[in-house]
Amino acid sequence: MEKNKKIEKVVRALLMECKRDPDREGLKETPRRVREMMENTLLKGYDENPKDYLSVTFHEDYDEMVIVDNIDFYSMCEHHMLPFYGQVNVGYIPDEKVVGISKIPRTVDAYARRLQQQERLTNQIANAIWDCLEPLGVVVYITGIHMCMRMRGIEKQNATMKTSAVRGIFAEEDNLESKFLSMLNGNW
Repeated sequence: MEKNKKIEKVVRALLMECKRDPDREGLKETPRRVREMMENTLLKGYDENPKDYLSVTFHEDYDEMVIVDNIDFYSMCEHHMLPFYGQVNVGYIPDEKVVGISKIPRTVDAYARRLQQQERLTNQIANAIWDCLEPLGVVVYITGIHMCMRMRGIEKQNATMKTSAVRGIFAEEDNLESKFLSMLNGNW
């Protein structure tokens, strides 16, 4: 309970520092709403172990590419505490272990719902899949839209950030990464 009051006190103090009356009708509940948003949505990933989602695997004699693409994500830039969001595309080649299809998006969300950098997020997702599934290879591509680039600073409205992480056979054989990209673009 004390943690909740601290967050609300900080938000109230911030409003007052911005010369806003925290007791006026539209702002009265803002400290509580901000606290709930931070705890229940934006930063809930701190209360999760993303690798837990990948811990239940199934033996499957399948050694071709598995792709889960167009996974929407929302995160918070740790530098400005502004949102960044976009899509994650994941591919892996199993080595006898596969995971339920929803577990990869759950893993993405558990890492994304923290104060983040896109580069770290990309590596965290790839490393979790690599460590838990022990596949022959894994590739993660993320395209992000950063509000800190659009709302402040340089204010470039069409700039996106693209990051990738490759592990195992994807790093060793260029044709596999090209095949992954081709499949993402519907060319297969």
